[in-house]
Amino acid sequence: MKSTRTQVAVVGAGPAGLLLSHLLHRSGIDSVVVDIRGREEIATTIRAGILEAGSVRTLVDTGVSDRVITEGDRHDGVVFRFGGDNHRIDFQELVGESVWLYPQNDVFVDLAARREADQGDVRYGVADTAVDISGERPVVTFTEMDGRPARIEADLVVGADGSRSVCRKTFPEGARREWFREYPFAWFGFLAEAPPSHPELIYAHSDHGFALVSQRTPTVQRMYFQCAPGERPEEWDDDRVWAEMRRRVNGNGFEIREGPITGKMVLPFRSFVTAPMRHGRLLLAGDAAHTVPPTGAKGLNLALADVKVLHESITDFLAGAGDRALDSYTERALDRVWKAQHFSYWMTTMLHSVDGASDFDIERQRGELSLVTGSRHGAAYLAEAYTGWQPAR
Repeated sequence: MKSTRTQVAVVGAGPAGLLLSHLLHRSGIDSVVVDIRGREEIATTIRAGILEAGSVRTLVDTGVSDRVITEGDRHDGVVFRFGGDNHRIDFQELVGESVWLYPQNDVFVDLAARREADQGDVRYGVADTAVDISGERPVVTFTEMDGRPARIEADLVVGADGSRSVCRKTFPEGARREWFREYPFAWFGFLAEAPPSHPELIYAHSDHGFALVSQRTPTVQRMYFQCAPGERPEEWDDDRVWAEMRRRVNGNGFEIREGPITGKMVLPFRSFVTAPMRHGRLLLAGDAAHTVPPTGAKGLNLALADVKVLHESITDFLAGAGDRALDSYTERALDRVWKAQHFSYWMTTMLHSVDGASDFDIERQRGELSLVTGSRHGAAYLAEAYTGWQPAR
């Protein structure tokens, strides 16, 4: 068995795991990262991405890459469409911040290239990953891509291994609490070969359900519309998809731009939080500890925010601060997590239709949208939350 000794073993080589390994490297701390997925698989798994201002600063200021600035699409506002009209919220004017449209897989590509350039130990395509926290030091075992068994002994293990986390399941019975909410709808997402319908995202509320108009590149749009959780993408041909988008978005002189559809998927809606995010020498980050609906664009940003806090806690712990440095991690991370849970829930319930909703419920939603977009204070709240809560300056 191939055996490795390191300071921090990271399970999961997505953006959270790789960013943590990068930040630790900058602090002179050794780490090994493992993932059951291959590097190419992660890089080509198409996922949307709206990056908060703080997430962009982290990637650029720590030397990961400036591609998010040079190739990403900066958005200084967002549009809420209801009653047949567009209502724009100006982030720059309200809070002096922006967001960047930059796909999550591109964030991974940048981080993977940075770790490779720094000669980081990242092992893709492993199998049979298991975590043992019963001894003095935690141990991660797995099978290398070439079939050899391997073992990593570490001072700390971080689970950044997604919503089906092996690390989370390693917590002893009764050692953590869970909060969970499943929503009665999902998003039907698709990619279309067409130029942007609008320079910024459009969140559309309609009598026929929610729709989101976004883009991936200057020639590819990414769009979503609310659907039933059990919807089957293969039952929707292009004509049916565009007809649904038109009736939810078009009107009063505005029309989405259409083209051939190249990919379809159904995205379930769930909210999940577990706490504490630490048991002994095992810590969780990102989707391993919490998930949010995509409405507020918080999932990736929460993972990166976790990592910034976790990096500080690990650095202090290894510098001799002891367990109190790790104890603070959960409280510090969850403060932002629950803000994001509320914001995502609020955005979701404000914009989506629910079966059985009364006329009162529908008109109340429209009143809420009018209040948010028509009030400087309401718009500023949304702008601050959407661009990311920033530390006091």
